[in-house]
Amino acid sequence: MTAGGNGVVWITGAGSGIGRALALRYLRAGAVVAGTARRIDTLESLKAEAGQAGSQFNALPADLIDLAATRATVARIEAELGPIRLAVLNAGTHLPTPGRSFRAEAVRQLLDANVMTVANALDAVLPVLLARRTGMVAINASLAGYRGLPSAAGYGASKAALINMAEALKLDLQDSGIRVRLIAPGFVKTPLTDRNPFPMPFLMPVDAAAERLWQALESGSGFEIVFPRRFAWLLKLLRLLPYRIYFPLVSRMTRS
Repeated sequence: MTAGGNGVVWITGAGSGIGRALALRYLRAGAVVAGTARRIDTLESLKAEAGQAGSQFNALPADLIDLAATRATVARIEAELGPIRLAVLNAGTHLPTPGRSFRAEAVRQLLDANVMTVANALDAVLPVLLARRTGMVAINASLAGYRGLPSAAGYGASKAALINMAEALKLDLQDSGIRVRLIAPGFVKTPLTDRNPFPMPFLMPVDAAAERLWQALESGSGFEIVFPRRFAWLLKLLRLLPYRIYFPLVSRMTRS
C-alpha cells in the first residue's frame, strides 16, 4: 500500500490530535482524505491548514455514536469520493477517572466515545470492504489499555476493549482480504493528554507521532503499531510483572 494508491483514506476523529496530524500527513503525500469529526469548524480549519493539499480533503462531520449517521457517512464516501482503501478509526476522548472521585457517567461517556464509535464505524465500513475483499482497518487504542494506570480506570478500560476487539477481528478476517491493524500510542501531546494530572514519560510531539503512524500504515507490515517504542516496551515489560512489583513501581513512576 502506498499513499498515492487508488482509494480514499477515511480518518475519524480528524478534528484534533493524532487524527488531525495524520490527515495532514496523508494530504501532504497526495492522498484523497475523508475526515470525520463532530464539529465542522475543526474540519474546515484542517482543510485551510493543509493549504494547496487541502483540495484533496473532504469534510464529513458526523456524530459516530449515531449508527445511522455513521452508515450514511460511509455510504456518502463510497458514492461521492470513491472506494475506501484505509479506515483509521481514531475518534475518541479522554476523561480522568480518579478513584477518589469515581463517576459511572464518566465511564459511560468514555465507552460511548472510544468503543462504540469504533464499533459503529466497523459496522458501516466492513461490509463494503468485505464485498471488495480488499482494504485496511486501523483501530486506535492506547498503551494505557495494557495495564491499569492512575486516574485512567475508565479510559484504560475502553482502550483495553479496543485492543481485544482488534485482536479478535484480526483472527476473524485473516482470510478475507482485509488487513486489521492495532494502533497503540503512548503519551502524545494533544489537548486530551493535557488533562492528565500526572507526569507522562516519553511524551511525544503529535507531528512526530503522525509521521511514525503514517510510515507504519503505508509499510503494510505487522499487526501492532506502537510509539514511542521505548515506552511501549516498558509497558509490555510491566504486563509481565506480578502485582507485588507492578503497583509500587508504577506508583513511583507516576508520582508528581
